[in-house]
Amino acid sequence: MERVADIPDDRRRGRDFRPEWVAVKSFALAIFLGAVLLTLPVSSSDGTWTHPIDALFTATSATCVTGLIVVDTGTYFSRFGQWVILALIQVGGLGIMTMGTFLLVAVGRRISIHHEKVVFGAIGTDPIRGLKSILLLTVLFTLLAELIGACILAPRFMAQGFPPTRSVELAVFHAISAFCNAGFSLFADSLMGVREDPVLVLTVAALIILGGLGFLVVHNLAFLRPWRRDRNRRGRLALNSKLVLIVTGILILGGWVLFAVLEWKGTLNNLSLPSKLTASLFQSVTPRTAGFNVVDMGEVSQAGLFATICLMFIGGGSGSAAGGIKVSTAAVLWLTVITMVKGREETVVWGRAIPIRVVREAVSIFAMSLLCIVLIFGGLLVAEQGNLLQKDGVTAFDLLFETVSAFGTVGLSTGVTAGLSPVGKVLVTVCMFIGRLGPLTLALVIGRRKLGQAISFPEEEVLVG
Repeated sequence: MERVADIPDDRRRGRDFRPEWVAVKSFALAIFLGAVLLTLPVSSSDGTWTHPIDALFTATSATCVTGLIVVDTGTYFSRFGQWVILALIQVGGLGIMTMGTFLLVAVGRRISIHHEKVVFGAIGTDPIRGLKSILLLTVLFTLLAELIGACILAPRFMAQGFPPTRSVELAVFHAISAFCNAGFSLFADSLMGVREDPVLVLTVAALIILGGLGFLVVHNLAFLRPWRRDRNRRGRLALNSKLVLIVTGILILGGWVLFAVLEWKGTLNNLSLPSKLTASLFQSVTPRTAGFNVVDMGEVSQAGLFATICLMFIGGGSGSAAGGIKVSTAAVLWLTVITMVKGREETVVWGRAIPIRVVREAVSIFAMSLLCIVLIFGGLLVAEQGNLLQKDGVTAFDLLFETVSAFGTVGLSTGVTAGLSPVGKVLVTVCMFIGRLGPLTLALVIGRRKLGQAISFPEEEVLVG
């Protein structure tokens, strides 16, 4: 076994500056700084020190754009604390590496080829049109979407009776939180108090969808020119974009119908018909890892919660602010299963074969995600057996929902987050961190360096199934 001192300096530098290491260190640093700021008395509304575990939990939830909270954001934290949380959400949603590199490019500094690779990995795209073009599109689209969203939301909050200045603050906070799929709200009941306003609810839903598509899809759509006569200049909708758009549409429409059917006589019962349709649509969109809710999640039926768990586990698009295993991963897995049932060797869709490398990555992400959820869920069962599980109405299913919500960086909860024990809070914090970075990225961080296989071994059958 090699000792650290025996490893050449160039190899150590190469390992320390791998994209996955840069991502881990960047997010960890942002979380640490955020936790320190949120611990200070200036961040709480009553001027007291915040418990380090609660501050760490909140900073992780904000940076990992999750939305799970152990204290109420709107009442516990001061304006300063709320703006710290909002800054962490923006940094986490846009991506620390993307934002940092954009600032370097903006002031005219040169960046290395390796740094470009890190950024392209962060936004989920290839260097087709150049780094500056993609970074500008990423940042400008993000800021423009959040600005438009805030401009629409501000008058709606004023219509709810809030003063103009407060309405602008609420609009900016919720627009950024929605686009970054964070789910943080300045209201104790999330968006339940404004669910009768369809414009407000649908605007937040639209921001969630845009933020969850992924920058690669947005980049692809931005350069399509279908009106041009020359086919070579029209651009092409990439296979990844097609899969993300189609699967996203299926999940939203399917979840809309399913939630409406399951909760029509339940949590939607006291709403008007238009509000029922709007609320069920929103509850289908928000498990894409947004975390807002317009119904009481503690009152949702077990079937409704299970359907929400499935949507949370899948999440949004690759390279987006959303979490989960990603819709493209789910699509590749499903297409591979169909291929195997048909007895074919290649996973083919729309005349394109998906590389075996991508299939293996999808299977690895799926397997490691399940393993992470099982381990964290098991840890919560042990940690909370003398705490939450002793309370009336709290079941193991609530902890499972909490675990998947944390891993998928969703933020939905049945109301048990604040009651977690210190050990339980730490476990959920770790789950949010892993869920944001991705199981495959974390495996690359802790795994051995990849070695070329110079020897081909003989095959032997293993019975499975």
